[in-house]
Amino acid sequence: MSGKYETVIGVEIHVELATNTKLFCSCKIDFGAEANTRTCPVCLGMPGVLPVLNQKALEYGIRAALALNCEINDRSIFERKNYFYPDLPKGYQISQLREPLSHDGYVMINSNGSQKKICITRVHLEDEAAKSLHAGEIDESSASLVDFNRGGVPLIEIVSEPDMRSTEEMKSYYEAVKSTLQYVGVSNCDMEKGQLRIEANISVRSVDDPSITTERSEIKNLNSIRNAMRASEYEVKRHTKALEAGKTLPMETRLFDVNKGTTRTMRSKEEAFDYRYFPEPDLVPIEPARSWVEEIQKSLPELPAARRQRFMEEYKLPEYDAGLLIAEKKLANYYEDCASAYDGSPKTASNWILNDLMALLSNSKQPLDECKITPEHFAGMMKLVDNSTISGKIAKTVYEEMFNTGKMADVIVKEKGLLQITDEAEIGNIIEQVMADNPGSVQDYRDGKQKAIGFLVGQVMKATRGKANPQLVNKILREKL
Repeated sequence: MSGKYETVIGVEIHVELATNTKLFCSCKIDFGAEANTRTCPVCLGMPGVLPVLNQKALEYGIRAALALNCEINDRSIFERKNYFYPDLPKGYQISQLREPLSHDGYVMINSNGSQKKICITRVHLEDEAAKSLHAGEIDESSASLVDFNRGGVPLIEIVSEPDMRSTEEMKSYYEAVKSTLQYVGVSNCDMEKGQLRIEANISVRSVDDPSITTERSEIKNLNSIRNAMRASEYEVKRHTKALEAGKTLPMETRLFDVNKGTTRTMRSKEEAFDYRYFPEPDLVPIEPARSWVEEIQKSLPELPAARRQRFMEEYKLPEYDAGLLIAEKKLANYYEDCASAYDGSPKTASNWILNDLMALLSNSKQPLDECKITPEHFAGMMKLVDNSTISGKIAKTVYEEMFNTGKMADVIVKEKGLLQITDEAEIGNIIEQVMADNPGSVQDYRDGKQKAIGFLVGQVMKATRGKANPQLVNKILREKL
């Protein structure tokens, strides 16, 4: 973005709550179940049925709002958001607009090395639409099928203020919200299962005169943060070109074409009055007891920001390491278990997890839940490194074998003959042979070229397949040189 213009981004995040049943009926929530087998007259919008609010969904909504620093309203109401689409059998969505569950929250993000507050307008409850399956792209589909299993699943919608000035800030905001919701246990936030979806609102304005601005575009159906960033970056460029050319862009809803990396018009952007909101007559107002809200507040666990700070203070980790570890609650828990099981440096545990384990998980497309390396496995391996049974290089091989087989480190070392060579006479003989084979490097070192010793050490380690004790190799080699 040039210095003349700035990006303005607001985000709506829709999150499916991890309740057992739907928001207004007792139908079980069962991802992957056979299509249209988790339905009833209520969630199918049959005439004469009455919705009944799921108390656990309300509790989760309050829990999420509190974790996002929102104020819980003493009174909120449900309203009918009227529009017609095949995945909405009632002809309206039950949502909240004028009197939502909560208001005025915020999250803190890192932006250019400093903390920035992103304000949250509100967190409110609503029911999910059914799932439409299209033959092709949504706006070019020749046919569509509808699976009503998802219809009626409880959602929270988290509406931010337009406080983000780059797609990187949008990513940081998304990650902060997702991490917070996972920590408090209200949703798994699995985007592949549709449990979390992003809608980005983009405009561009003049830095010198904010009244010179484009009309915002809303980008729908973004199923990953990567695609959200790609779509937003495209829109920023499109809006900037229009502003520079003095052109007017319509306020509209757009779709992102993943293959082309471009957006295209879906429909003109609706305002609230287009949906003809009116109070839901079949549901009473929500008036949570203040004591209940306070009880939920007290039950909140340590949240990501506090945990990051504790990791930096308690484990002496750099901010970068701490930030990566706390991003996922399961990963943070795993790290703490490893650091507790291992008596050595907490930074060593962090290095192994962030560098080696994350690479192995990524390459195997395996979730952390299924990882065979337990904290006990890790501690056992590090004990062998610390007492010089194996070298750090051999530990890499052992670690990967533990990941693949689940065997303990000492078993792998014995089976593969990976014990470290610590016999000085044996190492000395190997060094003499390496020196004899590389007289040029020996002379270079004696002529004052210190880097030559690195080559010789490497040749010794190669000759011993990495099993020689590196400290002994350096000590004996220097003596012989």
